[in-house]
Amino acid sequence: MKNPQPPINREKENKMTHYIGIDLGTTNCAVAVLNAQGEPDIVHNKDDGQNTTPSVIQFFDKSTYDVGMESYKSLGMDDVFGRFKRYMGTDKSYKTTFGERFTPENLSALLLKKLREDTEHGLDGTISEAVVTIPANFANDARESTLAAAKKAGLNVKNIINEPTAAALYYSFYAGRDLNGTYMVYDLGGGTFDVSVIKIRGKKVDIIATEGVKELGGDDFDKALQQLVADKYQQQTGSRLNQDDYDLIEAESDKKSLSIRVSKKIPLHSNGGRATIEITRQQFVDSIADLIKQTELLCEKVLSESAKSIGDIQEIFLVGGSTRMPCIIDSIKRLFNKDPINFVNPDEVVALGAAFYAAYKSDGKNLNTLQKLAIADVQIAEITSKFFGTSAHNRSTNTSVNTIIINKGESIPCTKTRRYFTRYDNQTSINLDVTECDNAETDLKYVNTIWQGEMDLPSGRPKGCPQDVTFSYDENQVMHCKFSDVESGRTTEIDLTMGKKSDDKFSTDKFISH
Repeated sequence: MKNPQPPINREKENKMTHYIGIDLGTTNCAVAVLNAQGEPDIVHNKDDGQNTTPSVIQFFDKSTYDVGMESYKSLGMDDVFGRFKRYMGTDKSYKTTFGERFTPENLSALLLKKLREDTEHGLDGTISEAVVTIPANFANDARESTLAAAKKAGLNVKNIINEPTAAALYYSFYAGRDLNGTYMVYDLGGGTFDVSVIKIRGKKVDIIATEGVKELGGDDFDKALQQLVADKYQQQTGSRLNQDDYDLIEAESDKKSLSIRVSKKIPLHSNGGRATIEITRQQFVDSIADLIKQTELLCEKVLSESAKSIGDIQEIFLVGGSTRMPCIIDSIKRLFNKDPINFVNPDEVVALGAAFYAAYKSDGKNLNTLQKLAIADVQIAEITSKFFGTSAHNRSTNTSVNTIIINKGESIPCTKTRRYFTRYDNQTSINLDVTECDNAETDLKYVNTIWQGEMDLPSGRPKGCPQDVTFSYDENQVMHCKFSDVESGRTTEIDLTMGKKSDDKFSTDKFISH
């Protein structure tokens, strides 16, 4: 007689399919999931059990690669690539010694694939949906490229969220008290700086204003220290320091030491022989003074855009590993006359918040009672981080100018329509485009054209026929555009989403993780 099978635990079955949040960072990545108690947990990576995984990929041949700490230790060598997130959505590429060429999107896809495999291994289950975080200042092309990379990695990504918003969501849960007021999220990571003014009432998070710099972070501080050491070596020896003799990994390590010590002695051996260079914390701070000033100016700018004063900000929440630097803490104190808040690992807070968001945006089928209760009162109100428009002819100047359709800071999702008119009699076509800019620019030299096209019009009509242009900005902060000839009903519609510039021929399946 066969032994009877134990009853099926339906609750356990439900736990085998997960909604995860992924912080796809410039220097490090983290993955989190909402656990059975309705609390977000970091998922350890498979290789060394750490909470974060360095965003570095090393290729051994055309089909074998490695991601993580061991690759990070080889950063600077041939076929080792990092910091590629900064160039998402651009034409930059990375060439290996064996002839393969990778875009930042391709590299991100392989990185995300590794994170997916590690997560499935750590959770002993499958991933139903994932939310990937992005910097608030990411342009549309970079957002599309991120979505495309996730798709190539085999992830079901229906939603993305800005990194400061994800962090604010986590802080709203775990502040130890009900938050009610205006707060600032100060996000300084390895590659980017974002700062957002946010209104929080319980679990309701409203983004009021956000600003960011695409290339300002720990990587820039490392380069500044590397240059400072090189200058001191040359002063002491009269010879230039070979960059390989003091690389960015060593600079990053010494930067961290200077966050603990007031000085650091660095032994070197390069073109001018052996030398010991002493760097004080103040010398390092002086070398990055312009970068720190840039963060302060951006804080002032976002306060102005939000119509808030320094006194209106109740607390400043820290996000990103670079906020551990004493000079950054001092900068915030000088500007806001108060200590910033940091009761969680700044490297993990974005992923933890994204895990909440993933569950919040899910269909809820695989959530248990406690998980559903955790997200029951969550509300997120995001805003646009760019101006979007189209070019049009200006009659008074007889030139083409940029016209804004969706303003920066508009609550999303949103839909806006603007009317234009044909320029001359018997006009049978019209040029179409979509523009993006950080400021309300009219000069086309200062905008990014993210799409161009053309639409045919009926012949034999007088000038002045109305043309409606409708832009819709969805919850994933991606543009959907419709150009309409009102009289004829002819339309051209485009969705600037899911990897418009993606190389569809690239497949992660041909690569084996080492």
